[in-house]
Amino acid sequence: MKRQECHECLLKERCIYALVFETQSVFQPVEGSRDNSPPHPFVIEPPQTPETNFKKGSDFDFNLLLFGEVNNSLPYFVYAIDQMGKIGIGKKINMRRGQFVLKSVKYDDRIIYSDTDQKLNTTDVLGTLSFNEQAANIGGTFRVKVILDTPLRIKFENRLKADLPFHVLARAMLRRVSSLMHYYGNGEPDMDYRGLVERARDVSIVEADLDWFDWQRYSQRQDRAMLMGGLIGSITYEGKIGEYMPLIDFCSKVHMGKQTAFGLGKISAERLT
Repeated sequence: MKRQECHECLLKERCIYALVFETQSVFQPVEGSRDNSPPHPFVIEPPQTPETNFKKGSDFDFNLLLFGEVNNSLPYFVYAIDQMGKIGIGKKINMRRGQFVLKSVKYDDRIIYSDTDQKLNTTDVLGTLSFNEQAANIGGTFRVKVILDTPLRIKFENRLKADLPFHVLARAMLRRVSSLMHYYGNGEPDMDYRGLVERARDVSIVEADLDWFDWQRYSQRQDRAMLMGGLIGSITYEGKIGEYMPLIDFCSKVHMGKQTAFGLGKISAERLT
């Protein structure tokens, strides 16, 4: 509704816009929860290319992750993306923005939407958000290389971190797991949160190749530039990391840190022999 704030609106609990973009206005604070700031229920993973200028006729793709009940609103997302293509995106050239055609939508390797018939098949495409604690049975000391595929923004003691001690990474992973599972899964996992953070201090850094990547976007809503820089590169840890592997695996699928909705905080990892 025009000229009305989402938190004042009677429809906020059933409104897809409020749930997606004004998430805090929908969820009420829960006593005893570790995180009363609900994360947005989506992540846009940008094209894995350094290219920012696309010529006419070229293709690009991106991934869209949805959490919780917004999966049931997938048709709205498909429609919105299709309309974005018609309206145009990016910087204006000769007073026009770049237009595109939504050719297809895939779930895994299966096409669920095509512009040829414009029909959306959402049968059996709703995955379940889950956290597998059983994978934490890897014992002993070993090395894990964590790659920061997109800028990672993590605050520790109210400051953005330009380095990445393992206990800081562990805190951020625990926050991501607990908040997503609390709001969009089956509840916060029953883990030794404090113990995991303390034991993470014993994990050492053996190699770090990290840089700070400055990036900003312009917010039409706030009418100002938004700084969204973060760490990129890779870092290798050594220690008793087995109990943290479920956290790493989970966060490698759902992103972590701040501004994940914009694709920040995408990580991957590999165990080194």
